[in-house]
Amino acid sequence: MLGIVYSILVASSFVVADTSTDRWDQWRGPSRSGFVAEGPEWPHDLNGLQVHWKKELGPGYSGPLVVADTVYVAETEGEKDEVVRALDRETGNERWRNQWQGSMKVPFFAKENGDWIRSTPACDGETIYVGGMRDMLVALDTKTGQIRWTIDFVKDFKSSVPTFGFVSSPLIVGPHLYVQAGGSFFKIDKATGGVVWKSLADGGGMMGSAFSSPVLQSIGGQEQLLVQTRTKLAGVRPEDGTVLWTQDVPNFRGMNILTPIVFNDGIFTSSYQNKSYFYLLDHQDGTWRPSVAWENKVKGYMSTPILIDGHVYLHLQNQRMACLRLTDGELKWVSSRRFGKYWSMVAHGNKILGLDQDGTLFLMQADPAEFKILAEKKISEQETWGHLAVVGNEVFVRELKGISAWNWLSGTAQQNR
Repeated sequence: MLGIVYSILVASSFVVADTSTDRWDQWRGPSRSGFVAEGPEWPHDLNGLQVHWKKELGPGYSGPLVVADTVYVAETEGEKDEVVRALDRETGNERWRNQWQGSMKVPFFAKENGDWIRSTPACDGETIYVGGMRDMLVALDTKTGQIRWTIDFVKDFKSSVPTFGFVSSPLIVGPHLYVQAGGSFFKIDKATGGVVWKSLADGGGMMGSAFSSPVLQSIGGQEQLLVQTRTKLAGVRPEDGTVLWTQDVPNFRGMNILTPIVFNDGIFTSSYQNKSYFYLLDHQDGTWRPSVAWENKVKGYMSTPILIDGHVYLHLQNQRMACLRLTDGELKWVSSRRFGKYWSMVAHGNKILGLDQDGTLFLMQADPAEFKILAEKKISEQETWGHLAVVGNEVFVRELKGISAWNWLSGTAQQNR
């Protein structure tokens, strides 16, 4: 969790806190939960939200990373190259860039969502790890942009080029990196790029190109990697890759996309054209036994939900928002209003900041009794599929062909205006 006290910013300033924990360094932030655990109180509206800088980029869906005084972005350039840039956090000026040949074409039925890079990178402060569309994992020095090592999963492991590209976001734990690629789940030495073990092999290609991103969780008193492939959930032992348990997840063409959410000793997930599910894990006599605790007819799709006080707030396939109670699966509400096709969500306390695919930013109260939008603001005329990044009073928005940096007043600062 973030152990940091942020400076209270006024709307005209853009202050970078001098601390290594001041960061958004991976998929869904430092805790991989979408939560901002510390920092100033969030405002009650978006009136103080002001743009600080903008920069044009090539197209991409990768979420931006913010580490110390640098913002890292990935993009596709032309029809053959993938590019990573390091930008000055205060000005947006480019510090370095590097690129490699690696872009690809996705199938015709996915064309509306583009051919560009998708996976959100991960950064440990010294190296940034980037998933390229043709199943390439590239490690770059954060100061210079020089490539430290590359893994070509298709070439090195004789797997198929993933139909939808490299989508799953890598996970850093200590000296290792975990990622779904090459039709399998890999543990990699992050210093050398050497493979420590490979697990959950499922063949690659159309059905093996995993979308969901792994997380490390303690379930039933045991630390394990929670992995959702395109067809099932699994618990994997970090030390040696042993698969502790698996649970089939109903799916349509393997469209299991969101990152599963752990609550007590259970796991929530939801899949395209199916339902929402909560699986309990029982551990007796050294054996793990997953079972279906409940299911609900509401259908998630691409958006990973936010968990607050035993409830998940979920963007649905039908483009509405919903709230589910995880103890029993009761549907608390579904919004009458429809939104875009995707929300990325970040939470602090009982407030949720949601970035809609159509370029609208929403501030929402997490309330299981009713759907409550506190404020909304159109912040981009482009699509905004990249995951929102929030660090203190700074909000970073990856537009389809650019990035914008915003700042907003804290609740305390608003009261003192």
